[in-house]
Amino acid sequence: MGKPTGFMEIDRQTSREIAPEERIQNFNEFHIPLHCDEQQAQGARCMDCGVPFCQSGMMIGGMASGCPLNNLIPEWNDLVYQGRWDLAAKRLIATNRYPEFTSRVCPALCEAACTCGMATGASVTVKENERAIVEYGYESGTIHAVPPPARTGKRVAVVGTGPSGLSVADLLNKRGHKVTMYERADRVGGLLMYGIPNMKLEKWVIDRRVKI
Repeated sequence: MGKPTGFMEIDRQTSREIAPEERIQNFNEFHIPLHCDEQQAQGARCMDCGVPFCQSGMMIGGMASGCPLNNLIPEWNDLVYQGRWDLAAKRLIATNRYPEFTSRVCPALCEAACTCGMATGASVTVKENERAIVEYGYESGTIHAVPPPARTGKRVAVVGTGPSGLSVADLLNKRGHKVTMYERADRVGGLLMYGIPNMKLEKWVIDRRVKI
């Protein structure tokens, strides 16, 4: 843990919003990400709890508490604080197949379970830290196509190119199988493309992932 007193010294800061009078001119995303230095300071707020409920994904009272993907949240929060963005991106994609989607549309169960939030009333900005990491990953080339070392010779058809279809196709491809995807719509993405408005998930984000 890089800064043990970070949560006491640094206030929670989230992305800025475009002014309403400008925002109503279109349906695009209206959040302006923090500067790199500001985001690193937010990473320092992570307490690196002995039991990090943020990444637990436990079911409590029939409801999920923490990240269902068991993302390594305290680890990459600390890496963000240290400015080790490449390693943060590698640790993020180790558990999350599509962080560019989750960092935009996920309800952030991790933040609801954040011990810092319980102690100070302001949880760590996990969701925005995640988004900053994945955007850095694309800009730096850390996130890129990774062909399998060998092919099995087997072919698999996947019907539907929504998040589930994309996930299973990616997994099968990494295991060496040749995957063919079928989609009835004119663009790849399913629910991501046609069910989520641009203000939450712009279409270029989906297209960028599909290209790799």
